[in-house]
Amino acid sequence: MLVGYSSSSEEENEAVTPQNKSCSRQFREEDDGEGDCPGRKKAKTEEQVPKTSRLPLPGCLLAMFPEDADPQAEDNTHHGGRIRSFKHERGNWATYVYLPYHPEEEFRDLLEELLSVAKAHGVTLSTQEEFHLSLSQTVVLRHHWIQPFTQSLRAGLVHCKRFVCSAGRLRVYCNAERTRTFLGMEAYTGHAHLLNLVQAIDRTMTEFRLATFYKDPSFHVSLAWCVGDMTEQMEECMKKLQSVVDEHEDGPFQLRLDCAELRCRTGNKMFRFPLEQ
Repeated sequence: MLVGYSSSSEEENEAVTPQNKSCSRQFREEDDGEGDCPGRKKAKTEEQVPKTSRLPLPGCLLAMFPEDADPQAEDNTHHGGRIRSFKHERGNWATYVYLPYHPEEEFRDLLEELLSVAKAHGVTLSTQEEFHLSLSQTVVLRHHWIQPFTQSLRAGLVHCKRFVCSAGRLRVYCNAERTRTFLGMEAYTGHAHLLNLVQAIDRTMTEFRLATFYKDPSFHVSLAWCVGDMTEQMEECMKKLQSVVDEHEDGPFQLRLDCAELRCRTGNKMFRFPLEQ
């Protein structure tokens, strides 16, 4: 709000009456400010009001709103040495779309054997916290985009049908920043259905001006990971690792993925999108 203040020249140009003159003379002569000039006495009083500084906020209030000069000064040791692909900012939500995989005991036994073989070849892998097949890149959503984004996804997936896909071939993957290496199991069936899902998801991504999925995707379930670019070291033991899968006690292991619903994880929220039967 703009406030207009009169200038000193405006005050000087005001008509001076005899009464004003006498008040001015009386103000100059009397040091105690007494007399019949209330306007002058007010000015004198205002000059005597000392300026006060703002009171400090109580500590309990400051603790409720901590300063976040570096909100992402995270200790990487708390995350196994992992480094974010993009800087976190308050109000930004890392988001991706995927098909969940619920492992059975047989799969976990196989995975333990794979990690043991990799460690014998000098590569220490950590098991994924959850297993899934990604259908989008990880993108950043503003908080107020979440609802319209998920609504758009739901509308685009309404006619997509559920299906089953299988995976069994091991492959090595490395993220674009070369900060993490993954051991994954690539899908060899259900490719056309997976591409249809990606097309529907990409339409929503395009609507919100976000990155779409890779042009020639290798659909896979990540099994384990390690920090840094360990592609060469992993490739050296891939034949041995694949033999563990192919020579499983009950025959070649097949990871069976029941694609009955998609999920979208954004920050700490998770949305489910059941596929049509």
